[in-house]
Amino acid sequence: MLEIKNLNVHYGVIHALKDISLTVNAGEIVTLIGANGAGKTTTLRTISGLNKATSGEILLEGKNITALSAPQRVEMGISQVPEGRRIFPAMSVLENLELGAFLRKDKSEIKKDMEMVYERFPILGNRKKQLAGTLSGGEQQMLAMGRALMSRPRILLMDEPSMGLAPLLVREIFKIIKDINQTGTTILLVEQNASMALSIAHRAYVIETGSIVISGTGEELARSNEIQKAYLGGE
Repeated sequence: MLEIKNLNVHYGVIHALKDISLTVNAGEIVTLIGANGAGKTTTLRTISGLNKATSGEILLEGKNITALSAPQRVEMGISQVPEGRRIFPAMSVLENLELGAFLRKDKSEIKKDMEMVYERFPILGNRKKQLAGTLSGGEQQMLAMGRALMSRPRILLMDEPSMGLAPLLVREIFKIIKDINQTGTTILLVEQNASMALSIAHRAYVIETGSIVISGTGEELARSNEIQKAYLGGE
């Protein structure tokens, strides 16, 4: 579904991504793990059109989207749950969700999707009139996920969904990510919590200082001594 070929990204003189290549097949959860500053967020932001590629290609179902704007990519089915959630705090839960569907015109389908979001995240249904800024961290993460789902993505980019959440909530968020994938949405997941990410991922890539250094199935990487030492707190 998504293919990245020899992608390079610069921030001024800093070479942030160096010839990155990766693929995400339809129906998969693929995770990108690595240390802080390795280039994980830059990869997602470049796929969604928020950062410009210096060179290389981004293909969605074979179509080159490297030159398209971020809104055009949303229309084509790419949606991002950003790092730090980035909900609109002074707007209600309902208004945040409506903004997720801002490019859509199919009112009756939008209504159906809103019901689906409330079914998946009952707390949002209970708090639809509440200001988003008054929600807890976990609720804001659910709102950010619900908002992204309102654009009906074919591929969902998720950046650090477990950041700052209590362990119990982290498990719940990962269960929801798995459920979203099982109902047909392809997911590219960036996550600091490598063991949780690898436990649900079909495949995984490890990024170090802007380069992909290892790839394999989630299971293979979870078993790898090298990965355990570097990312899973193993000896």
